[in-house]
Amino acid sequence: MQKRWNILQASEEKTTSLRDSLKINPVLCKILVQRGIDDFDKAKRYFRPQLTDLHSPWLMKDMDKAVERILSAFEKGEKILVFGDYDVDGTTSVASMYQFIHGIYSDTDFYIPHRYREGYGVSKMGIDFAKENGFTLIISLDCGIKSVDLIRYARTLGIDFIVCDHHLPDKELPPAVAILNAKQADCPYPYKELCGCGVGFKLMTALAEKLGLPDESYLAYLDLVATAIAADIVPITGENRALAYFGLQKVNENPCSGIKALMQLAGVQKQMHITNLVFVIAPRVNAAGRMDDARKAVQLFIEKDYNKALAFAEMLHSDNADRKEADSSITQEALELIRQDPHADSRKTTVVFQEHWHKGVVGIVASRLIETYYRPTIVLTLSGDYVAGSARSVAGFNLYEAIHACREHLLGYGGHFAAAGMTLLPEKVASFAEAFEEEVNKLITDDLLIPEIIIDAEIGFADITPSFFSILSQMEPFGPDNMRPVFIARKVTDTGFSKIVKEQHIRFVLKQNNISFTGIGFNMADKFPLLQQQQPIDIVFTIDENVWNGETSLQLKMIDLRVSV
Repeated sequence: MQKRWNILQASEEKTTSLRDSLKINPVLCKILVQRGIDDFDKAKRYFRPQLTDLHSPWLMKDMDKAVERILSAFEKGEKILVFGDYDVDGTTSVASMYQFIHGIYSDTDFYIPHRYREGYGVSKMGIDFAKENGFTLIISLDCGIKSVDLIRYARTLGIDFIVCDHHLPDKELPPAVAILNAKQADCPYPYKELCGCGVGFKLMTALAEKLGLPDESYLAYLDLVATAIAADIVPITGENRALAYFGLQKVNENPCSGIKALMQLAGVQKQMHITNLVFVIAPRVNAAGRMDDARKAVQLFIEKDYNKALAFAEMLHSDNADRKEADSSITQEALELIRQDPHADSRKTTVVFQEHWHKGVVGIVASRLIETYYRPTIVLTLSGDYVAGSARSVAGFNLYEAIHACREHLLGYGGHFAAAGMTLLPEKVASFAEAFEEEVNKLITDDLLIPEIIIDAEIGFADITPSFFSILSQMEPFGPDNMRPVFIARKVTDTGFSKIVKEQHIRFVLKQNNISFTGIGFNMADKFPLLQQQQPIDIVFTIDENVWNGETSLQLKMIDLRVSV
């Protein structure tokens, strides 16, 4: 698939000024300036995060009300229910908050809604469960900001809500006793990008301060916070960066039994990074809710006994194996459907539907299809009497607006710029697919249908040294708004030793001005003929370490290549 190369620029004046103060390679200074790190003090905070840099939780609107209501529940002997969503952010939020409060006050329980019986967020079944079991205070985490009617219903039953959320509020807010969400227009909290677990962490911090508890009472859950930050794809900037940095330290040095058990089952040997949390821990946790019941993910995280945690981890591991199998087989079926469609190549969208597909993986399948057919994609399946589906977008295209424009064909829909979900009647599938194609065709520009590679800087092989890589590594943890730097090197030649491995990957051996590097290009075998032409090429890559037979060397991880102009 052809890709667009977009090479970022940075102010030369700021880059030079930063280089004068940091005395490091100008390529690194350019990347830092692009990321808003343009003076010595910002660089110091960036490279040396401190927990003391975290903002006071009391700056968050309603924090005093939330703390007061919880302390009142303690004093009056009320029953407290910690409620959260079924994904990684929700289950880690609930696990940390439940353990924190339960450690102070025993009359506490937790509740995770069932993905298919109750749906996303605060549920009527959950509120009814609270009423039947005598709970009078619900702390909702990673959900609740849009649950106006349900929280109003809870009030009629004598149940108060404290909402801890990070999703964008609507104009009408729920009638909760306290709403902790930095995205509220009138909330003075300086950092707006916390995930749900991060907001919960702030509430725990405030409670600990109020009750005079040691810092460890809430810092103990930093590994769960880091897992949520990684999985929820929030920006790795500001407070998230500090929380992820220290959370990863805890994951590597002293993780909770649940994370330790998942690492054991995944065969983790090396140090964990954000990418490991995203690709090793998160899919196993999410699989619980996708394939069965996410309650066991919370049970995994709160279990202190390692052997018992391992038993829960094995359940999640098994759910994930089932998820992978479903995901793989459905993706193959969907690709075959597209290949059989004579009009597929002329379309700007993909909409596929089969009644028997597993509802829990249609969103993943949509993302997989975009890897082959790069265009807004919807995957639909039968759910009871209705058709339900998930949509995924390509970078830069507002998917939600396109679906909103086709709402006359739908029973319900929701989502955001890049992803959405919808329900519709089976007889409406064809008309919806047609309307969606028409709308996207009207709005999307041709360049958005070509994947873009963001390149941070041009670099020469002579710059790629152990000391350069050492500073690069200190830019971790990587993630949104602080991605692993991507480089371009121009007029590189093949040494003749590059080869195809395992039929689909390339093991590169390349040189530039007599300096050679090896590299690996996964699923790039189709590019091998370019190397055989023996012409200079431009390569796009990241840099990482390769350990082989006890020897550590730097290698290039290829992203794309083309013949030099």
